[in-house]
Amino acid sequence: MKIEEKIKIELEKLRPALQMDGGDVVFVSFAEGEGVLYLALQGMCSHCPMSSVTLKNYIESELVAVIPEIKEVRSA
Repeated sequence: MKIEEKIKIELEKLRPALQMDGGDVVFVSFAEGEGVLYLALQGMCSHCPMSSVTLKNYIESELVAVIPEIKEVRSA
């Protein structure tokens, strides 16, 4: 299975928590050589003052724990 497929599967598991608050997350790209995942927050998450915390403390921590190729998650 390709790394992008793994990422998308894991994002599906995280998506319901974001959707409960009117937001969402979309895969943009993965820079495999750097280990940097670029995501776009949507809906309420896109302009929420806590979006950077959500991105780092929730999404990044969850994805790094299950996909070791990911070193960092950044907003696209």
